[in-house]
Amino acid sequence: MNPELYLADLEAKPAALAGLADALEAGDPFGALPPEGIRRVLLLGMGSSRYAAGVAALRLRAAGIDAAAEYASASLSYPADPKTLVVAVSATGGSRETLDAVARHRGRSFVAAMTERPDSPITEGADLVVPMLAGEERGGVACRTFQHTLALLLALNGRLTGAGPDVPALLRRSAEATADLLDRRGEWLEPAMALLDGPAGVYTIAPAERLSSAEQSALMFREGPRRAADACETGDWAHVDVYLTKTLDYRAVLFPGSRYDGQAMEWIRERGSTVLAVGGDVPGAAASVRYRHDDDPDVALLTETLVCELVAAHWWLS
Repeated sequence: MNPELYLADLEAKPAALAGLADALEAGDPFGALPPEGIRRVLLLGMGSSRYAAGVAALRLRAAGIDAAAEYASASLSYPADPKTLVVAVSATGGSRETLDAVARHRGRSFVAAMTERPDSPITEGADLVVPMLAGEERGGVACRTFQHTLALLLALNGRLTGAGPDVPALLRRSAEATADLLDRRGEWLEPAMALLDGPAGVYTIAPAERLSSAEQSALMFREGPRRAADACETGDWAHVDVYLTKTLDYRAVLFPGSRYDGQAMEWIRERGSTVLAVGGDVPGAAASVRYRHDDDPDVALLTETLVCELVAAHWWLS
């Protein structure tokens, strides 16, 4: 892995998003799915792939579709079935756990392989291959592929439910939001780095509907600069992470939008902990980072991790 190239990968996000928008307007990557007969959707992946799958499965369930996102490494899962759509997500196409999980379904379920490498092992025997179109991540860290996985799973949601956002238009708005954060980083990046630079790591908090933002952000702190970091869902925070504010120099990134933001912030204010809010002004936060279109939850889903990714990149470089 390379921190300079990782930063370059982040800076290439707006152009990659625009390219994906063009590709989705040119054709539906899920057009070859069976027109009927899908009873269940099983999303498989590890790491960033699973984070993205988790929020996608939640949206599908909200639309009345039987959907689950699982660790590809799980020994127990849904049985293979002709009415099950298996979406196997692997940017490299070579994740051992995902390959093992797909093997149980190949030839017995409809398998869609989502990958950046259409000639990789994950595509062997797949009924459909969906290219991520994120471009090579030369820094060795899944950042653009994570963003593109989310976008493509939104497109899948639209295909299966006939509802949801206009994904190409959303991608163009997200490209504008991403470019805004990059263009103005001279204003917000150094203060954000200073706020989060504590002795006990960084904690990331997000609503269930965007939990992938907290999970991906924490992973970026661990993977690049090798800093301690952990993610938590906002409502669950009061049940599992609040205890840390009693004894640690607790530094957190809050992605607002949960009905339980106030509950978490009440404890944080009482304990004198430090919070950086991303995408909204939150009472009690030490600072906030705003960006274009941050009032749109779908734009936030595709954009907000960039704040922590850039902090991680600069910590890694230092």
